[in-house]
Amino acid sequence: MLTKLGWKLLMLSRALWMRTLAFAILAVATALIAIAFKGFIPESVSGLIGSEAVDKVLSILASSMLAVTTFSLSVMVSAHSAAANNLTPRATRLLLEDSTTQNALATFVGSFVYSLVGIIALSTGIYGDQGRVILFVVTIAVVVLIVGTILLWINHLARLGRVSEIAERVEKAAGAAIARRGDHPWLDGKRLDSLEDIPSDCRAIYPDDTGYIQHIDMQALHQWATEKDAEIYITSLPGKFVHPNHPVLYTSHKNDNTEDNTLAAAITIGDTRSFDQDPRFGLLVMAEIASRALSPGINDPGTAIEVLGRGVRLISQWRITPDDVSEFEVPYPRVFVPRIELDELFIDFFSPIARDGAGLIEVQIRLQKSLAALAAIDADFYKVAEHTAKKSLLRAQQSFNFAPDAETLQEVFDRLFS
Repeated sequence: MLTKLGWKLLMLSRALWMRTLAFAILAVATALIAIAFKGFIPESVSGLIGSEAVDKVLSILASSMLAVTTFSLSVMVSAHSAAANNLTPRATRLLLEDSTTQNALATFVGSFVYSLVGIIALSTGIYGDQGRVILFVVTIAVVVLIVGTILLWINHLARLGRVSEIAERVEKAAGAAIARRGDHPWLDGKRLDSLEDIPSDCRAIYPDDTGYIQHIDMQALHQWATEKDAEIYITSLPGKFVHPNHPVLYTSHKNDNTEDNTLAAAITIGDTRSFDQDPRFGLLVMAEIASRALSPGINDPGTAIEVLGRGVRLISQWRITPDDVSEFEVPYPRVFVPRIELDELFIDFFSPIARDGAGLIEVQIRLQKSLAALAAIDADFYKVAEHTAKKSLLRAQQSFNFAPDAETLQEVFDRLFS
């Protein structure tokens, strides 16, 4: 699992401005590198390329890249607004982290900066004839890069902001989180079956901030526990809303609380939930997409049915942790962590869809079939799926205005779960 520093660096690498800044710095360095290497160009070659040719190309790049960047930003903002209004604001974060969009904007901004620096340097005369040759060759390479980026960007714009494309992004993010939690069911710590198993003489640690837990630095917690010869019991997993009166963990260390801030600092709290360590958040966002599609203003049950299929794929990847946990490596044996229960995943995903699609027979039939598909995995899945199907059936039967719809849904349930 990532440390707090590693996680912050990962979040920083996904920021749009970071990649753009990196490309801009590279552009400045590329434009100035011709000054350092101009001595390697023979004078006989330098006469083949005039300064006017380089000036013209750089001027065209400077004017065109500014317009392309402005257009691309407006398209990105429009796509994000459409996603927030028609799907869910929680999905726009994945659009901001889209590598294709970031690379395109970074390339356009970097090319604009490169052309400006090149024009300024040319006007000072520091390049000389040999430097102009290098600058011209690099400029040609930049033009090729821009053309390739524009072609990829045009192809990407055809899908940017579409419902299916955003739903696919959410599914991938949720699937990655589920896979990570399946490989590390207790975040590389020891298994904590119940909060009641925490020794009564342990001391509670409270956070300083109010918000959602985004990341837990297991390495820092274990290192502290090893130094103090203590044990740590985590009570709140990533995605949990906490406040200064809500304990986030307990420790068996009995000394004074002067180092409580050290323990609390290992838990990152933010204003919003994060996909990385929180598998439930991805399922919740998927359910929000379906709920928005089922709203009267949009009235798109087909999208809700598509989301149900994606949800089945996601939940079916969930691994039920066995009673025998010897197969799991425990790098941090002094830290005890609770697990995510299967019924929590079902509640996060199916309950909103069952509520908002209660009056639509086509949605309810697909919901029952989706639950039946999960019930066929094993006995644990069957128990939770059947319970969820019964609740959804009762909710739908109370919402139907047409009696045959209620009878049809009852027949579907009896056939699937009898």
